[in-house]
Amino acid sequence: MKKSVFKFIIPFALIFLTLSYSCKKFLNQPIVNQLSPSVLATKAGVDGLLIGAYAMLPMSGNPTTGDTWGGSVSNWHFGGIGSDDANKGSNPTDQPDAAAIMNHSVDGSNDYVRTKWWTCLTGVQRANDVLREIPQVKDGSLSADYAAEVTAEAKFLRGVFNLELSKIYRNVPYVDETVTYSAGNYNVSNPGPIWDKVEADLTAAVGALPATQAQLGRANKYAAEAFLAKALMFDHQYDQALTALTDIMTNGVTDQGVHFGLNDNFNNNFDAAMKNGPEAVFAVQMAVQDGSSGANGNPGDILNFPAAGPSGCCGFYQPSFTLVNAFRVNAQGLPFINADGSLPLNDYDGAAINVADAAHGGNPGNTSTLKSDQGVDATDATYMPDQTTPVDPRLDWTAGRRGIPFLDYGIEPGASWARAQGDAGPYINMKNIYRQSEAATQSESYGGWAPGQASAMNYNMIRYSDILLMAAECQVEKGNQVAAEDLVNQVRNRMANHPENWVKGRLTGYTGNDATKPIVDNTQNAANYQIKPYTGQIATGTKEFARQAVFYERRLELAMEGQRFFDLQRWDGTFGGPEPTGWMAATLNKSIHTNTSYPSAYFGNGVMKNATFTAGRNEIYPIPTIDINNSHGALKQNAGYP
Repeated sequence: MKKSVFKFIIPFALIFLTLSYSCKKFLNQPIVNQLSPSVLATKAGVDGLLIGAYAMLPMSGNPTTGDTWGGSVSNWHFGGIGSDDANKGSNPTDQPDAAAIMNHSVDGSNDYVRTKWWTCLTGVQRANDVLREIPQVKDGSLSADYAAEVTAEAKFLRGVFNLELSKIYRNVPYVDETVTYSAGNYNVSNPGPIWDKVEADLTAAVGALPATQAQLGRANKYAAEAFLAKALMFDHQYDQALTALTDIMTNGVTDQGVHFGLNDNFNNNFDAAMKNGPEAVFAVQMAVQDGSSGANGNPGDILNFPAAGPSGCCGFYQPSFTLVNAFRVNAQGLPFINADGSLPLNDYDGAAINVADAAHGGNPGNTSTLKSDQGVDATDATYMPDQTTPVDPRLDWTAGRRGIPFLDYGIEPGASWARAQGDAGPYINMKNIYRQSEAATQSESYGGWAPGQASAMNYNMIRYSDILLMAAECQVEKGNQVAAEDLVNQVRNRMANHPENWVKGRLTGYTGNDATKPIVDNTQNAANYQIKPYTGQIATGTKEFARQAVFYERRLELAMEGQRFFDLQRWDGTFGGPEPTGWMAATLNKSIHTNTSYPSAYFGNGVMKNATFTAGRNEIYPIPTIDINNSHGALKQNAGYP
């Protein structure tokens, strides 16, 4: 029988649930049109409350401001442009709050910071509403078994939202079902991390959730265990995390009972028509053409489409030069990592990467970096992409490059798709883009203003490859480098063993020297793709080499998925990670976020001029100032922020 999808559309009667805790911001306001507990005290009422809690998972639609992208579950802003994965895109004055995240000048007045805070705490509140309501059901409609399952789902959701808050702000209040406006205890403090509370909620969920679910999108036991493992990784509890990860790798199944595994085709993870496959450990469900005017179609990413081609707006979230060059490989088909675990200078030398020759965007004298089309006229039919430098084939399923096929849209034309190439670079975000052949069924206009920008593409909060790489990281920290190499190779071999799934279509020239009429040989790979497994380098190398190999694999595999900032954060010794204190700042300051990466004669974006990532401050984001002011002294600002 076909499984139904657990829809995140909220009945109008449940809109009152959007009034949420931000310690006091929402709790000191009267609730309008509230349904009484007696009306909701049925199984149907509890189910409605639970749907309302799940509906917050896209983390879009701020209940107070109406902002859709500031809270996005994909973390394209906090996890992407705040790291070295991506540039903001568009032009410097468009979305200045995103620009402040990119150049690390963000403060507590930032709308994106406030929206994410409020959205996640709304999710916490809705989960608490479920937990408060369950004991009120006295009519016999809610069986003990179902009550236990719904309790576990509510604790799962509370754990997920609190994990999200903890990643971003670190020092957050823990608000459970006992905190209410009527009880007068709503001014909750934030004295430090709440990893123990997050882990307790997720542990309870693991113990009570079923292994499968009849409805796609509802959490099962293994989804909860995956988030528990993720929380334990941030808490640097590697033994406990590995126990959870091993159970997932051994026994874990999807809602439909399919054993977790890697899709043979890497890009199936980013194909709206192939969603909820074996690699989706937990995915936020997105839908279009369902009567919501696109509101359920991943509204948090509606800015992140090219300026032309798919949708035609808005040119945000463009892969960085540094990220694209990270996909280069050596003669062994492996990433460039020095024997001591350090990375080659050219991975971070933005000035060298960005220097282009006058004709074709090449990098004279710097043959280890890829040629870009930065500065190339869009009508230049003499341009050919770099088809010589060996690159990991995941590159062209991650970043759109001029002269390379972009999904099924044909050859990506370059500057015309980048909106403001001189301000954000030539590369195009790809992982959230639907295929041209699926546009009629997998996209929709968002609220009438954004043509085709609502997408049915799920957001995979945790993929199975993430599970494998977290386990590899645990094995390195435990001294089991042979096991770590095997886990990394599982991820690499998915692509290495399936060359049929590499991007095909090599640009060979143009008809009549017309850049709009490319000549393409579809029997050839689009670039010089090379990828091979490690053959003992991790197993027998230094611990630091093994660690960096795992870290590097995470960067390649999970690029542009909003993970990079948080990986760098948890590896930093500031938070108990295995690298020295200040390592995150050192990494980003020698990467794309340095002055030399943006020579004014070449890269016009003023956002990054004089940008500096400050150690001891920028590893986490500030608490919203408005909530500190409304908390009567309960909330304290994070260190380094005014």
